[in-house]
Amino acid sequence: MRTERKLTRLDRVFARLDREPERPAHIGVPKMSRHRVVLLAATLAFYVAIVWAVIITSWLVTLDWQVMFFRPYQQWPEIHAFLDYYVVLGQRGPTAVMVTAWLGWRSWRMHTLRPLLALGVSLLLLNVTVGAAKIGMGRLGPHYATTIGSNEMWLGGDIFPSGHTANAVVTWGILAYLASTPRARRWLSAVSAVISLGVGLTTVYIGTHWLSDVVLGWAAGLLILLALPWFEPLIARAEARIFALRDAWRSRRAGTAPVPATASVAAAAMLSPHEAHAESAASAASRASADEEPAPREPVSAPRTSRTPPAPVYLAPGPHTSRTERTPVTPAGSRRPPHSERVTRGTSHTSQPRPVTGG
Repeated sequence: MRTERKLTRLDRVFARLDREPERPAHIGVPKMSRHRVVLLAATLAFYVAIVWAVIITSWLVTLDWQVMFFRPYQQWPEIHAFLDYYVVLGQRGPTAVMVTAWLGWRSWRMHTLRPLLALGVSLLLLNVTVGAAKIGMGRLGPHYATTIGSNEMWLGGDIFPSGHTANAVVTWGILAYLASTPRARRWLSAVSAVISLGVGLTTVYIGTHWLSDVVLGWAAGLLILLALPWFEPLIARAEARIFALRDAWRSRRAGTAPVPATASVAAAAMLSPHEAHAESAASAASRASADEEPAPREPVSAPRTSRTPPAPVYLAPGPHTSRTERTPVTPAGSRRPPHSERVTRGTSHTSQPRPVTGG
């Protein structure tokens, strides 16, 4: 009895790395649900509240100065070296390269450009929104502050909101947004939250950002992730356009007219699996019969009763009206054995042929 080998965890991992034979039929795309809209509105209100609290120099600005004078990098100097490397998880260049490599593999495996396009749209929104806010409010950082207790707004700075924090939220949060299962989405959401929280607090520890900068950076990154479903139709149209350009380029290289994939898919969808199998078998048989040449017909002889070859019989010459006007005598050296039952035309079946003798 043959038993199948049980797959180990390593086998499942390597099987997961293989490319799918075709694009999955159903790719989960987040919808702009009512729950998401409520979260988006609440986050936007929180964003505006933080900006207003800093503009009016409220208790939040006082807390910023207190944390700055506390100087965390002097309180815990033993972790300074580690946090200098950890803060790289919020820098745009290294994180974009790592996440792009992962999402590029997912795009190749699933035959879709949606992961890469979603990352590109999120980073574009991040540059536009956070960059505009930084330049528009022009707040100076703790190392460049001029007046103790002031909000340091509109002085030519570019640290409000925190770009490191917003970039960490978007770059690592996009992995949770593109997760294929609810369980993976929950785990990746928790991991991205921990990373972005750590990056934001690290910038406060080092002294490059105010605490309010980090809080506003969290809100700015979360707004982008919550608004991404509104851009899904744009992502789908861009993907279809890119694939159409790819097919046209391939057809130009091959020198043939491009065949729309929807026609073949629709034709295949109209047939059941049994009909499709029968049609493919019939087409293969027709192609094989067309390629083969008709074989020449052999004269059918009566069935033989014994395996021993009969004695050679010399047939008398007689009228023979074949196409090639050949004599009925079997030529010497022929591979075809002589037939004892064969008679010449014009003679009776009951008469036996006489051997031909000389003289």
